[in-house]
Amino acid sequence: MNVLVTGGTGYIGSHTCIDLIRAGHRVVVLDNLSNSKLECLSRVEKIVGDKIAFYESDILDFDSLDNIIKNEKIEAVIHFAGLKAVGESVKIPLTYYQNNITGTLNLCRAMQKNNLKRLIFSSSATVYGDPDEIPITENCKKGACTNPYGWSKSMIEQILTDLHMSDNEWNIVLLRYFNPIGADKSGLIGEDPKGIPNNLLPYVSKVAVGKLDCINIFGNDYDTPDGTGVRDYIHVSDLAYGHVCAISKLMEKPEVRIYNLGTGIGVSVLEVIKAYEKACGKKLNYKFAHRRAGDIAVCYADPALAKKELNWEAKYDINTMCLDSFRWQSMNPDGFN
Repeated sequence: MNVLVTGGTGYIGSHTCIDLIRAGHRVVVLDNLSNSKLECLSRVEKIVGDKIAFYESDILDFDSLDNIIKNEKIEAVIHFAGLKAVGESVKIPLTYYQNNITGTLNLCRAMQKNNLKRLIFSSSATVYGDPDEIPITENCKKGACTNPYGWSKSMIEQILTDLHMSDNEWNIVLLRYFNPIGADKSGLIGEDPKGIPNNLLPYVSKVAVGKLDCINIFGNDYDTPDGTGVRDYIHVSDLAYGHVCAISKLMEKPEVRIYNLGTGIGVSVLEVIKAYEKACGKKLNYKFAHRRAGDIAVCYADPALAKKELNWEAKYDINTMCLDSFRWQSMNPDGFN
């Protein structure tokens, strides 16, 4: 199929482009490059050995979306584009709601205008809030999100569900990601956050290559085996492949389908640091700090539904994730610069 990937030069988007092309799809990338670099696309082209159609544009630009869908004869959309820094979303909520929600409404309107009704949305486990049960199944109630980023994901899920209710020809897959880390085996692409990283792994990797001095661990008094927060870390390449599997569902009876993409294994912050020390062959400095507001103790998936319905499951363990992350970071200490 001709697949439009919004946010296709971002961390998860770029890895997904590789798997889509390997699966025989034709990829068209749209990105405004606000949190990514064009160099990433060149690296993806190098990995797959092919040129990729690219539009530097914005999901807030309706006319541009309309033209791309029409001119490229798009048959399905994978929607990654959005602002995603939790802390920043608390400081500038209106910007997050404007970009993520209005941008998605624009995309859906442009799709509707062109009678295009196949969409995969990049959602997040953050929509569960403080979950009712662990491991988290798709039947787990959505909870109170702790930040505007999380609320924007939750609201978009509701908007897309309402869209299908109003017109049952819409075929929508909501993929709820857990914690993506790692990088493509080639070491050519990986996570390249702007400024000081918000997430654990890029921060750890910057300490490993000497770009930062010390890892801050927020909270060591949780009710977990070692006192640090437990999360479900998933290799970004496993996550990317989940989107290829989800495309098959876009060819079936139109529904709104929801899948957790995680490993089903909880790993603590200290265990991640230990695995990274093994990957880079040295001790890493860390110190404990107070818990962050809104952080929960334990969060990991029950990925059984994705295995049953998508024939998908995560292949890589935490040691492989850290090895691949370190390969990317040591080959590219300054990211794509």
